[in-house]
Amino acid sequence: MEITDPKAIRALAHAARLEVISELYSTQVSRTATELAALTGLTPSAMSYHLRALQKWGIVVPAATAGDARERRWKAAGTDFSINSGGGIASPEFAVVDLELDAFRRRVNAYAKAREEERERRQDGGESADAASSVVLASNLLYLTPGQRAELSGKLFALLKDYELEDPVRVPEGAQRMATMWSMIPDDPRGSPMTGAAPVTAPAAPPGGAGKPCLTTSGSSGGKPGVST
Repeated sequence: MEITDPKAIRALAHAARLEVISELYSTQVSRTATELAALTGLTPSAMSYHLRALQKWGIVVPAATAGDARERRWKAAGTDFSINSGGGIASPEFAVVDLELDAFRRRVNAYAKAREEERERRQDGGESADAASSVVLASNLLYLTPGQRAELSGKLFALLKDYELEDPVRVPEGAQRMATMWSMIPDDPRGSPMTGAAPVTAPAAPPGGAGKPCLTTSGSSGGKPGVST
């Protein structure tokens, strides 16, 4: 699904709505408003409001209800999600990018806090305080033609797709949920051909953290919605 309507894009510029999109499109599993509210720190009634707003733009749809039918379940309206308003400095998707970057910072801070708490726990238990980090961060500056930019993006997303779950409810034993972020943006404000490309991988935030979030999401990938400008 590609969102091109500027009004719809502006409607997405809310951290809780981006978290919902990320969760539903990435996992391809239906959730109730109560379950999604727990992920975002909102009340179920407030989450229901946001879900109805996303439904208005055809981004989420009601899902089949199993067991307790008193609360509606919601699911992604498709398997892929991207945002493209055609570019321009004032493009509304830049507000979405800003929220995504804030969400990534919260993920990093949440992981750093959890890692420090684990280090202290291991020390108190007489264990080695050193534990392997799960964070990967890499940054590059490249000179790319338009064709090469498209080729690089295509290869990256094809590679990520190889690691998507075939069945979103069957997670391999020992697997850890990871949040990945891929960005590519012109680096020189004067318009030179320099392009910065920075692949980033970090653990997903625990319940209560915000997600989201380049913004291209495909089913079971654990990735984020994708923005094109």
